[in-house]
Amino acid sequence: MSRKMKAAMYYDIGDVRFEETDVPEIEKGEILVKIGAALTCGTDVKTYKRGHPVLIKHTPALFGHEYAGTIEEVGAGVKKFEIGMRVVATNSAPCGDCFFCKRDMPNLCAELKDNLVNGAFAEYIRVPKGVVDWNTHPIPDSLSFRDAALTEPLACVVHGIEESNIRLGDTVVVIGAGPIGQMLIMLAKKNGASTVIASDLAELRRTIAKKAGADIVIDPSEEDPVERVREETSGLGADVVIEAVGVPQTWEQAVEMTRDAGTTVLFGGAASGTRFEIDTVRFHYGQLTIKGVFHLKPRHVEQALRLITKGNINPDLLISHEMPLERVNEALEMMSRGESMKIAILP
Repeated sequence: MSRKMKAAMYYDIGDVRFEETDVPEIEKGEILVKIGAALTCGTDVKTYKRGHPVLIKHTPALFGHEYAGTIEEVGAGVKKFEIGMRVVATNSAPCGDCFFCKRDMPNLCAELKDNLVNGAFAEYIRVPKGVVDWNTHPIPDSLSFRDAALTEPLACVVHGIEESNIRLGDTVVVIGAGPIGQMLIMLAKKNGASTVIASDLAELRRTIAKKAGADIVIDPSEEDPVERVREETSGLGADVVIEAVGVPQTWEQAVEMTRDAGTTVLFGGAASGTRFEIDTVRFHYGQLTIKGVFHLKPRHVEQALRLITKGNINPDLLISHEMPLERVNEALEMMSRGESMKIAILP
């Protein structure tokens, strides 16, 4: 007879239900983790508000993907992990052998989309073999599950910062001061930016951005953010602009804020089918570098976990609330309204 657990199940847009379901059964090479803490994420909010054809392919579905916990069961063939170990894992893993994996771009591996892990908003989660092999790590006793669960989103930020090529003394703009934006601000400073400018509509996020290291914060409802950035940079624009919202309008703003020969990083994923426009003359004669940055690589996961363990990131600025599992809907609504940062879901 199957064991039962409590979980948040995704049925449809805006329809997530707290109910009882079967504890996942593991196979060879897999592990079962008892969730210590799971975190809400901007992608969870987007999925809750508009669906996600990649993350949620069939409904009802287990939901949530940022987590840390304790190994409850170990499948045959697993050698690195044992029952009782405290671990953190990501929501995906590459194959290690395809065209992109062989070119140090495992974040573009086709198997990522086929093997995405969902189910962190539950008492237990099944971690598939690929994730066990590539992206599961022990965590020290000194690190809380809540803080360790930041590893996956921080790994994505580490990737974005790496691709931005920030140089000592650069002026960096971060558009969007949600949890990802806050981590971008923190790491931009640690990578040598002399000035970080953050733009966000939510007062809470602007306030936290200052604590995270932003030197200047902009309320785009009160002033033109492009004009303000140019004002702060003697009319040139910023050396690096990172868009962390995922809206075509702010993608265009990001390019407009970037100085000639500067770099624009389009980090926020926009809705499928949308487009944005760019001035071809400016793009060409201004020698702009525009990059899309997606997901993470296994080495970014290791780097992120080290940053958290060594105290280089302030989790208290990134996680504003804690809630029980049955309040997942409330947590997602709060985050979507800009009334919270990440919320720790504690089963």
